[in-house]
Amino acid sequence: MLTIYGVPLSVHTRKALMTAMHKNLDHNFEVVIPVIPDSPPANWPTLSPTGLIPALRDGEFTLADSTAICLYLERKHPNAPLLPADNQMCGRALWFDAYAGGTIFRQIVHPLFHQIIVAPRIRKIATDQAIVDTVLEQVRPKIFSYLESQIDGPFLVGPSLTLADLAVASNLLTYRYLGCPIPPDQYPKLSRYLASILDLDVFRRAIAQERPFVDQMGLDRGFLN
Repeated sequence: MLTIYGVPLSVHTRKALMTAMHKNLDHNFEVVIPVIPDSPPANWPTLSPTGLIPALRDGEFTLADSTAICLYLERKHPNAPLLPADNQMCGRALWFDAYAGGTIFRQIVHPLFHQIIVAPRIRKIATDQAIVDTVLEQVRPKIFSYLESQIDGPFLVGPSLTLADLAVASNLLTYRYLGCPIPPDQYPKLSRYLASILDLDVFRRAIAQERPFVDQMGLDRGFLN
């Protein structure tokens, strides 16, 4: 039995889950949630040596890190591929995956989620509006302008869904849950791209699965069709 351990609404957990969904592995796929950072499973150090999510168990085999999990599933289940056969296109897909985790998440999604959700609703401390303003006014324009310049069709790389789309759009989905817009007048291609990607079956399934947690946390779903 394939098991993915993670936290609802985590952009990294969602990416791993959608990889399994896209490959139709849900018939033997179980999501074990929630993994609360302060009270993880007893064997958590074995499942995730870094303590980070997500982690995977496939029989006796365990693996941590969302990209490693996605690549493992891609190799083991080559149906419905998420990496292009062309070397250069595959390289670009891996680049966007890295950019999503290392730049979009670290510089936009993580600080906004912490300030808008974690600080006031979980830690019961005030949001630092200066951090929010800096992200939206100084950090976001550079990153969104880059993404806008890279979009030339319905997908980031090639003619079909790839790991690049799962990684980038997963981050943008959580960003939109926070009530933050993608101004269509400034980023028309990025705005259309996200709306189209979120309408795909694999994203619809992920969104439906996490809706109870979205509603529980009072996040914004108004942008969804």
